[in-house]
This record gives sequence, structure tokens and C-alpha cells, in this order.
Amino acid sequence: MSKRIDSHQHFWKFDPVRDSWIDETMQNIQRDFLPEDLQPLLNANYFEGCVAVQASQSEEETHFLLDLASQNDFIKGVVGWIDLRNENIEERLQFFSDQKKLKGFRHVVQGEPDDFMFGTEFRRGIAALKAFNYTYDILIFERQLPAAISLVQDFPNQKFVIDHIAKPDIKSGSIDSWKNGIEEIAKCENVWCKISGMVTEADWKNWKPEDLKPYLDVIFENFSADKLMYGSDWPVLNVASDYNEVVKTLEDYISKFSVEDQNKIWFGNANEFYKLNS
Repeated sequence: MSKRIDSHQHFWKFDPVRDSWIDETMQNIQRDFLPEDLQPLLNANYFEGCVAVQASQSEEETHFLLDLASQNDFIKGVVGWIDLRNENIEERLQFFSDQKKLKGFRHVVQGEPDDFMFGTEFRRGIAALKAFNYTYDILIFERQLPAAISLVQDFPNQKFVIDHIAKPDIKSGSIDSWKNGIEEIAKCENVWCKISGMVTEADWKNWKPEDLKPYLDVIFENFSADKLMYGSDWPVLNVASDYNEVVKTLEDYISKFSVEDQNKIWFGNANEFYKLNS
């Protein structure tokens, strides 16, 4: 069994006001999710660690995740939040720069207007990341792919990773416009993609692995095994599936791949992208 890293999961102490996105349709995740809840799932599926990704937009969230990471060796990296539009962005990045497990940042762009990534202040923040070797996670809906393509093209030296394969509408089966966007953004050498968050874009109650296959085919054709990394999106995945089932779905899909390529997808690419050992 090769090494494995879960490149995308979340922790939170549930707050119904702050976490209002976790609505009544998601009652089974309206509670706390902490390292002691995740570690048995990682162990059962042969994962040696994970990358904790921000779920709320505050520096307090970044401190919360870094605190958990300092107490739990299996949390290998943190993708935090910082106000990239802050005119003192370099100062804030400098403040965090001694935190070895802090690997990059994310903004919940899916909740912003579609032209958000064209904003001057936001782009100034993106430009500041490179000096500190921070990565950036792109969280968008499919319709925001054109703006993301512009962003990654304009910052060719910045490392980006697309979360949740840019959230295509798997439930409806629509694929063409998303596919066109993926084909374009995958041409950029500075962009990776996470195999994550797919079951929650499918029909929560009735999805089957074959519903995901056309979308997996597209990302593998375009990113190849060199630029893809596994992420569970735990605990959000619990609204549509469970940890073991999501892992097995990918295991089955890549079972015919070479051992080398499987190792990249489960471990090597996330390790390289986030520099988890440094």
C-alpha cells in the first residue's frame, strides 16, 4: 500500500450563524468535526495525513486550523484564509510566514460575484503570495471558470489548485461548457486539480459511481496523473456519502493505472504541490 494524503478536508466547531451555509438540508453535518473524528477514518483507509482547508473567512479560522495542526501530527498542512484585498496584505503574510504548516490560502469565491477574480485588490493579493511561496486554492462554480482561466494565465508563476473539479452540475449530467473550461485551464502549467467534492454535486440520495465517470474522464484526460490529487471534502461529503465509499470510488476508477500514477494521485502530487515535508 502506497502512502496516502487527503489533500482536502475541514474542521469546525459548528456555529449556526457563521456556518449558515450548512442549512437544514445538511442536518447531519450541523455539529462539530474535529481531528479525533477524522483520524480513525484516515487510519482505516491507509492515509498518513491530511491538509486542513478553511471553511470560514477570518484570520481566526487560520489560527484555529494551525492550532489543531500543532496538536496533531497527521495534519500535514493548512490552507487558511487571509483578506487578499487588504492593502496591508504583505504585512499579514509576513505575520503568518513563520508557521511551517501554513501552505496556502483560499477564498470562497463561489459565494462572490462572477467577476470577483478580476478585482484589482484581489489580484494584488494573489500577486503577493509568490514571495512567501504560498499556494492558492480556487473554489468556484463552473460558471466562474472563465474568470479563473484569466487569473491563472495572468499569474503564470503562482501555483493554483482547483477545488472540487470546479463544481460541474453532475446531478443534471450537463458537461459540455464545464469540459471546455477544464480543457482551457488545464493547459496552464501552474494549475493542479483536486479530485474532491464530486458526490455533493451529484444527486445526494441516488448517485452511483458511473454518474461521476464522465467527469473523472475529463479531468484525467486534461490534467493527467501528474496534476491530480485526492481530496475527500470530509465532513461535507457526509451529506451524500461516507468517507470509505468516496475513497473506494476513486480506488476503483484508478485501479488499472500504473502503481506510479496511483502513488502520484494519492500522495505525490499533494506532497509536491503543498511542500508537506518542508
